[in-house]
Amino acid sequence: MDDKAKILLVDDREENLIALEAILSSLDQDLVRARSGEEALKALLTDEYAVILLDVVMPGMDGFETARDIKRRRKTRDLPIIFLTAVNSDPDYAFRGYAAGAVDFISKPFDPWVLRAKVSVFVELHNKNKQLREQAGLLREQAALLREQAALLQARPSTDPSKVPGVPGDEASGSEVFADAVSGDAAGGAVRSAAEVAERLASVEEQLEILAKRIPSTLREEFDELDRRVADLHSTVNAPEEFPS
Repeated sequence: MDDKAKILLVDDREENLIALEAILSSLDQDLVRARSGEEALKALLTDEYAVILLDVVMPGMDGFETARDIKRRRKTRDLPIIFLTAVNSDPDYAFRGYAAGAVDFISKPFDPWVLRAKVSVFVELHNKNKQLREQAGLLREQAALLREQAALLQARPSTDPSKVPGVPGDEASGSEVFADAVSGDAAGGAVRSAAEVAERLASVEEQLEILAKRIPSTLREEFDELDRRVADLHSTVNAPEEFPS
């Protein structure tokens, strides 16, 4: 499995793309080229990127228009964009760039140390967010499994104590005694299973609490839904009247 982050380099000039690749190659990430705004938008349809380095002045769709289209899409609206501009560019570029959704500006010719430092920050953030999404996915799977186990426990029939061997009551035949013994074992298994479900649920809740402290705003809505489902499951598992006695 390739854990490298993708970085999208958007510039209509070949020499600028070569310079970007030379500077960023030491980060050991996947560097993807786009020679126009249209090509960049097409690339974003199929892959997930950590950051975009976007040239402002390009023929056809310029950097500002490209950035606005990126921010309009739900999938890419939170994707960080660093604009690339000439040293003697229009002072109004900064205002227009931030208005279009840029997080930073870098002037040409690039300072290799500054460029690598800024890009590496967004790569690290991307990787951390990816890890949090994976952890949330695992917790969802665990919560779904616990819901299934809780449902199975609730569906088990209760045992009549008067027919359990050794308990006073009506005389029982040998087959009834055997059946009741099996039923008693099933009841004991249900208790053990209930305890296992409760224990695993506690583990999920503990992981969820840790995750809540690190979840980014972009994943907050998804996390809140997961938290709500786990809370519902907690109520079900800890409702004694719903389990067999």
